[in-house]
Amino acid sequence: MKQLRHAMPIRLLNAFVTMKAVLLPLVAFAILSSMAMVRPSYALIEIDITRGNIQPMPIAITDFSGVGQGVEISKVIEADLQRSGLFAPINRNSFLQKDLSSSTVPSFPNWTVINAQALVTGTVTREADGRLKAEFRLWDVYAGKQMTGQQFFTTPENWRRVAHIISDAIYERLTGEKGYFDTRIVFVDESGPKDGRVKRLAIMDQDGANVRYLTDGRNLVLTPRFSPTKQEVTYMALEDGEPRAYLLNIESGRRSVVGQFPGMSFSSRFSPDGQSIALSLQQGGDANIYRMDLRNGKITRLTNSASIDTSPSFSPDGRQITFESDRGGRQQIYVMGVDGSNVQRISFGEGSYSTPVWSPRGDLIAFTKRYKGEFQIGVMKTDGSRERILVSGFHNEGPTWAPNGRVLMFFSESQGPNGGPKLYSIDLTGRNKYMVPTPAFASDPAWSPLID
Repeated sequence: MKQLRHAMPIRLLNAFVTMKAVLLPLVAFAILSSMAMVRPSYALIEIDITRGNIQPMPIAITDFSGVGQGVEISKVIEADLQRSGLFAPINRNSFLQKDLSSSTVPSFPNWTVINAQALVTGTVTREADGRLKAEFRLWDVYAGKQMTGQQFFTTPENWRRVAHIISDAIYERLTGEKGYFDTRIVFVDESGPKDGRVKRLAIMDQDGANVRYLTDGRNLVLTPRFSPTKQEVTYMALEDGEPRAYLLNIESGRRSVVGQFPGMSFSSRFSPDGQSIALSLQQGGDANIYRMDLRNGKITRLTNSASIDTSPSFSPDGRQITFESDRGGRQQIYVMGVDGSNVQRISFGEGSYSTPVWSPRGDLIAFTKRYKGEFQIGVMKTDGSRERILVSGFHNEGPTWAPNGRVLMFFSESQGPNGGPKLYSIDLTGRNKYMVPTPAFASDPAWSPLID
């Protein structure tokens, strides 16, 4: 049994999940989920997501039988998989076999005839103690075999999180890589007129659901960043005209001041182990990169140049930091050792580069680029080679990585007197772009790690 933390907007609830497979009467079709990553010879439909051009897999996701939340869970799973760009859910109106449950073996010819390669079935029931029991099975339609099956127990309020966990299990089984659906986004919610926006720190599920506010809007908030190891964020706030860096525990709501810094401070970001942050401090006309140990408050200066060095981001192995600097005359991307040694410029294209963010996979750095009056979101190898622009427009900025390194989120601002920023996600192909729904305008997204 594994305890799940609840991600609902009001308060945290405890729920339990069992990662055992659904052992139903037809045990010949059941496998333990501990074997989910074993690739049997009959698994004909796995997706190679390392290819540049991926044709989405046709997948049928049935309405989960049982209590009412079952239908809603199946809809969330369908939306998760479709947004990934790797799956093409088949319209339910074309299904020839109806009323499937997790205990029913499908009639596979009914699914091959509508070109389904994978099939998801499930059942949601209510336990005597009031908890929901959610079961699902993933089937290889062509092989006529179950690929994996799991069951979960949770409180009724936690049904959306169960849906995201099931989406992650399906994604991982079919791609061989971790999913990213059971995650959250912290962002800056912007409401009110353009010349007087109220900016509040907010958090939501990665699909835009379960929004709740973490600050009340009385003080300007900037650049929230998630810890890679905990449900904690660091962010900047202007209080009484003084900039401060804060550390906020999402679950307890406890907030602490990271430190009081002279001058302006910018863009704090966690180290991979969550024990320190890198940030930029401005003194006079210069800004340099510093590292602060969160355990003892010790601050170490990493750069020392008569320029503006900002937006530091650690490599996932913790050995290097990428940052932006105008030391060469305009903003470019640099990489240095975690102690500030061996500084090297890696961006050499036309235009100005900013907001570099190291991929959790370690293979790419995302960035914002200003070129010919447009703002672009792109990625490059960590040595600056193989630069690719994913999206270009009036004002795009602030990329943040999904924890599996396959999807980016950013904000894009519309023009005009009523314009403002909205959040978008895009995969590494650059073709799968979605607007993420938010209550008002939104900027500065930061993606959480998978929730424990």
